[in-house]
Amino acid sequence: MTETVRVAALRGIVMRAPGITATRDFYIDNWGLSVAHEADGTVWLRGTGTEPFIYGLTEGPVYGIEYVHFAMPDRATMAALHAQVVAAGATVLGDPAPFDDFAGGWGFEMLDPDDRRLRFRCEARDAAPLDEWARPKKVSHVVLNTADMDGLEAWYRDVLGFRVSDYSADQMVFLRCASDHHSIALVRGQYPSVNHVAFELPTLNEFMRSIGRMKQKGIVPTWGPGRHGPGDNPFAYFCSPSGFVIEFTSELQQIDEDTHEAQVWSRDDPEAMDRWMTAGPPTSAQRAIMQGRPDPGWPELRSGKDAT
Repeated sequence: MTETVRVAALRGIVMRAPGITATRDFYIDNWGLSVAHEADGTVWLRGTGTEPFIYGLTEGPVYGIEYVHFAMPDRATMAALHAQVVAAGATVLGDPAPFDDFAGGWGFEMLDPDDRRLRFRCEARDAAPLDEWARPKKVSHVVLNTADMDGLEAWYRDVLGFRVSDYSADQMVFLRCASDHHSIALVRGQYPSVNHVAFELPTLNEFMRSIGRMKQKGIVPTWGPGRHGPGDNPFAYFCSPSGFVIEFTSELQQIDEDTHEAQVWSRDDPEAMDRWMTAGPPTSAQRAIMQGRPDPGWPELRSGKDAT
């Protein structure tokens, strides 16, 4: 039996919304990202790592996701992944080909069952790492709301090779593609939308200092700081001026594939939600924004148009 090809890593995400590029300075001055490139109504923002960008802001008619961005190690594994998703009957938006954006590289795009666009890229240009303390290094994970959590979980497992790390009762599933406890998490909701995006700080001290930087600018967490049970990661959530929830995190659990067994975490036990018991409840504003506005995704691309 042929082994399932697995996605190598999460690179980041590009968000879309009306007027979103006007919020660029918040992500630079407050959140701690740097501009990698700007063109044609899009701002690409980088962290301190080697990814050419980890977060994007692009003008669009709806509040949602332009695409979720993944890495593959080389053209051979990219071709194998492409063949796998085609064989699974998934909606692929073209054969692997060069990308014409500033990050370059080679890959393809597809749609998930909620019509979200997923981009897979290898051979992207590397960015020189930045020696800047208390600035996000990478996007740790992306959390998605869906009306079919069970079906979408199975799709990410079977089509893209993700594995289940844990469950939060029957309301949330944490999925990994590499050693990080989760790169994608799914939340049971009423419709497809983005729940939140988490940015990783390299150390706990940098995590706390980043919260301090925000507080010095008059911006306080809408939930946190605390420490989650699933993933064992510190958290501090904020509502961005773009209309999305974003999170600082650090020290995400690293999974040993030989020994890890998924468990179901209670949502009724406060200490399972926050191991430190410091966070208190999220604000009502955060709860509302985490539900997200309905994101139709890209159903018009199901015609098979090549979006690369």
